[in-house]
Amino acid sequence: MTDPLPLPVRVALARRVDTVPAADALPGGCAYEPKFDGHRMVVLTGPVRLQTRSGRLVTATFPEIAEAAGALPPGVVLDGEVVIWRDGRIDFGALQRRALRGSRRGPVLPANYAAFDLLAAAGTDLRGRPYDERRAALVALLAPLGPPLQAVPMTTDRDEAVQWYTSLAPAGIEGLVVKGRGQRYRPDRRDWLKLRHAVPQDAEAIGFTGTPRAPRALVLDLGDGPFASAPLDAPLRTQLAALLVPPTPTAAAALDDGTPYRPLPAPLPVEILQGEGRHALTAVLRLRPEA
Repeated sequence: MTDPLPLPVRVALARRVDTVPAADALPGGCAYEPKFDGHRMVVLTGPVRLQTRSGRLVTATFPEIAEAAGALPPGVVLDGEVVIWRDGRIDFGALQRRALRGSRRGPVLPANYAAFDLLAAAGTDLRGRPYDERRAALVALLAPLGPPLQAVPMTTDRDEAVQWYTSLAPAGIEGLVVKGRGQRYRPDRRDWLKLRHAVPQDAEAIGFTGTPRAPRALVLDLGDGPFASAPLDAPLRTQLAALLVPPTPTAAAALDDGTPYRPLPAPLPVEILQGEGRHALTAVLRLRPEA
């Protein structure tokens, strides 16, 4: 079957807000979904392929997701997040390690796929249809399957969404994503809204800006593409410089805004704090090389 959407599939984006939006803040009213702490992933069928937001294929890295998607008819395109649960909460660090090392290097925790949109079905592009219609089709498609492939919860009740936001953080839920029930799906447009908790979390740095002797910031990737942290404080710069000696030659890279950075020879576990607000930065609280 011919793919119903141009490849690689481009995804819709969200812009930050500071409070839970009112029920009528978006066209057609608001649909509230929990924001899972995972990696953005597009699932295509006929044949099954798993694609990251950047367009890279990672089908072999998550064979359990690919196997579950094999039960879907050809011509389906899903948008969602791949996550790993451990001890009743989402473990982003375990997901990062698996994404970087693959699934064939020793025991790994099983992954789950939380689908939040249906972009195509039976080879038909659904992106021009309203959210409510796509959501109903998504639930009907995935309901017979169950884990590890399932639809994210959704509510149109703002009070329930506020309760989710305040009560689900201990389970690793980052916050909320809010969508207009009458909105179509527009790739690369920030039509959706997102509200995140400002709580410390584990992550992995993949690069740094500055020089090995005078690093300025770390480059992180939380599933939405690489970005630079807030400038490191003096103790962290000193600690990072010590870890970079002797420097390992690596090819230069650049962020979406053109900022150059140097990839690290291996991912570096860190603890970060994501600020709230539209222009908030992500601060690195500590380096965790022992992890």
